Amino acid sequence: MNKHHELNRSAALASIAVALLLVALKVWAVISTGSTAMLGSLADTTLDLIASIATLAGVWVAAQPADDKHRFGHGKAEALAAMFQVVLISISALTLAFRAVDQWIAGARPEGAEGGIAVSMLAISATFALLAWQRHVIARTGSIAIATDHVHYKSDLLLNLAVIAALALDQYAGIAGADAVFGLGIALWLGWGAWGASQAAIEQLMDHEWPEEKKARFLEVVARHPELRGLHDLRTRTSGNRDFVQFHVAVDPQMTIAAAHDVMDEIEAKLCAEFPGVEILIHPDPEGLVNETGLAAVDLLADRESAHGRAG
Repeated sequence: MNKHHELNRSAALASIAVALLLVALKVWAVISTGSTAMLGSLADTTLDLIASIATLAGVWVAAQPADDKHRFGHGKAEALAAMFQVVLISISALTLAFRAVDQWIAGARPEGAEGGIAVSMLAISATFALLAWQRHVIARTGSIAIATDHVHYKSDLLLNLAVIAALALDQYAGIAGADAVFGLGIALWLGWGAWGASQAAIEQLMDHEWPEEKKARFLEVVARHPELRGLHDLRTRTSGNRDFVQFHVAVDPQMTIAAAHDVMDEIEAKLCAEFPGVEILIHPDPEGLVNETGLAAVDLLADRESAHGRAG
């Protein structure tokens, strides 16, 4: 297991530990207060626990090496774990919204605000510590599963602040319905978070191309080699924390296979230095070859040089 996978695993285990602590505290708080906002926070934390377990499973599967049936590795297990988390968040949001509306109609009010507020303060402290470690891990591994888990716990900060506000307004300011309103607001926030968290996972599962800025940086490195006459059919994708790239390059038609192979090795070495962990497949073509689209395989690098010239 490499360093990235060890970091991802540590972040997943930390999430599980924090979620277990918070579930225990919030079960007591819900029983003590009867607060819908606190119930929403408990539901979210319970789903966080389930999602964190799914994250641990996802990063463990993603860490497995490529095999005969998965030649590109198991990186998409992280995206699947992230989508599982999105489903759980969505279910939590819908359930909480119905509960909040029902409480509003019934006119029910929470009790024992002090205990609920104290539990929420403890939850905020534990969540801050977890978020700090998750940010450290995400910055070094780029894990989409940990990033989605991070979204959960960032929302937990607002959830716990909302619980404190709801209990304080209802119990101390005497504003009836504040708990139900905040509960509904939490449900909407969870739904929005689920939508946002789903986008990156879907992009990986659908083999979405790299961002334009990243592709431009990649092409800049390729264009530095003096033997290249052009580049076409660039394809990129990401799976877990691994990147995959394939493209064709145009070289001198008189170049020997051995010489062309050496050029490809040089290009790959430079790219791997700039983009650690990327898996690259390069196909050399003789300059002037017309590809299946009817275009000569020389335009991409030329267009970049032209663009640089205009910019200058």
